[in-house]
Amino acid sequence: MCGIAGIHSFTGQKVTIETLQKMTDIIRHRGPDGEGHWVSDNAKTGFGHRRLSIVDLSENGRQPMQYMNRYTITFNGEIYNYIELRKNLLTKGYHFKSDSDTEVLLALYDQKKENCLQELDGMFSFAIWDDKENTLFCARDRFGEKPFHYAFNNGQLLFASEIKQLWAAGVRKEFLPDRVKSFLYTGDVDNPLDPTESFYKGIINLGASHYIMIRPGQNSVHQTKYWDISTDQSFGGTLKDASIQFLELLSTSIKLRMRADVPIGTSLSGGLDSSSIVLLLDNIKDRYTVHHSFSARFKDFDKDEGNHIQQVVNACNHINIYYTWPDREYLESVIDKVSFYQDEPYGSASIIAQYAVMELAKQHGVTVLLDGQGADEFLGGYIPYYRTYLNALFFHNVTLYRHELNAYNTLHPHAQVTPFKKTETLRMKAGRYKAQLLNTAYKTHGKALSQELKTDMLSTGLKTLLRYADRNSMAHSREVRLPFLSHRLVEFCFTLPDDFKLRNGWTKMILRESMKDVLPPSITWRKDKIGYEPPQKLWIEKLSASVDVKKMCSKYDLDNKLIVDSGLTNDLKWKFLVMNKFESL
Repeated sequence: MCGIAGIHSFTGQKVTIETLQKMTDIIRHRGPDGEGHWVSDNAKTGFGHRRLSIVDLSENGRQPMQYMNRYTITFNGEIYNYIELRKNLLTKGYHFKSDSDTEVLLALYDQKKENCLQELDGMFSFAIWDDKENTLFCARDRFGEKPFHYAFNNGQLLFASEIKQLWAAGVRKEFLPDRVKSFLYTGDVDNPLDPTESFYKGIINLGASHYIMIRPGQNSVHQTKYWDISTDQSFGGTLKDASIQFLELLSTSIKLRMRADVPIGTSLSGGLDSSSIVLLLDNIKDRYTVHHSFSARFKDFDKDEGNHIQQVVNACNHINIYYTWPDREYLESVIDKVSFYQDEPYGSASIIAQYAVMELAKQHGVTVLLDGQGADEFLGGYIPYYRTYLNALFFHNVTLYRHELNAYNTLHPHAQVTPFKKTETLRMKAGRYKAQLLNTAYKTHGKALSQELKTDMLSTGLKTLLRYADRNSMAHSREVRLPFLSHRLVEFCFTLPDDFKLRNGWTKMILRESMKDVLPPSITWRKDKIGYEPPQKLWIEKLSASVDVKKMCSKYDLDNKLIVDSGLTNDLKWKFLVMNKFESL
């Protein structure tokens, strides 16, 4: 896990070490263990790198790394299956000077060029310069766990791990008005119709599961998609059959993500997803090795998850649990720092709690944390997914629709779904954009849920959460690994029928079924979903007391009457507070 930077000139303007240095200095937090810079002989291409040593801690693993006197790479992330790839490459005649996954990636690229991406199990963003072909190849992992932003400035392409690096290199900072309005109205930073669009004018995201290839004479950039999710739902076995396979795939994913030359721990919220990772890791690791886990707690708050966390801890063999107790004073002390690291706005104070957990891990010397993020988006963990499922059932299986509606409303009396009517306007969580997508999906009836899950996995939803996790962890030079985001596990789950995910009122049924003999029953069959939810309203009372909603609405050209009538005033105070922080960066 590191930070990368790069410049490629389309004109005669030369790339300088000085500019690359500015781009890497500002992300020292991403890589405190070393830095490196490289400029090609013709000075048209240059790379920068900040290193956080995880695999092969020696100088052999430093970057930018060169291979075969031909390739140069700057790489951020981890290739979890690098050991298997290395063994295969050795049989093909390749040689290695290091034990790093970076050198394996270079050899694999030499062998397969852009097709190497199909072989990788990992999280990554990287750029490779081929000195023989004079080509620049840039790629990002399937789900977008690792960031890659780029912009054009004075005839040059600049790319970086964090947006602030582009500003440091001279790219103008300018909010996109539509993105500001979207954030203030809905809390969404990303554009659901264009995942490549950032919060800022002229700054572009390399899409998840996309790559760029720039060849000689080319003066533009085109993103190419190399992986997609199929929604064919072809699995023919029973729920029990599926749960066995699911558990095998998840366990394998955890084992691969345990590969590191530094201490590994977990973050634990007490929910189904993180608890599953903690218990499986505890079962997989050496029984004499103590497992360190980190959690956020909130004093005198009814949504504090201490009881659930303790149940998981009691079920483990060897675990040390550490708590952080963020409060309003902590929020006030770190909100400027969090805003600096995040680069783009964030919708709630839960980001502050996550920041505190990463800070706690650093205090105790644990560099890598396994986390449960990602399961909700492909297993149907949020309430709107159940509404989508019920609405689709209404069109093609009324009997099952009535059963599931009654089961869900009985199980969740405080979040009931009203009976669906054909004449009712489709109103989904993400607003009119998602409604447009789902209107098309409903025509295929049973594919409605799968289509929404796929959209949230690759275009919206998960994208924002991954940005939060990356920036918060790297702010403290920690690495977060997400076992649920194994592409093999995700691909498998999209072959399952909808009722393997949502059944009898329960969300994420396949996960519950797989873990029922591992987790305490009170965790397996938890009905509520909290996560690191802090007492945000109490926290921001003092900070937002001076926020003038009417004045801010005028500033951002918002409909003040609509906002006040909709009851969004308190929520808006937080968003205006956040926007003020980003304007001052």
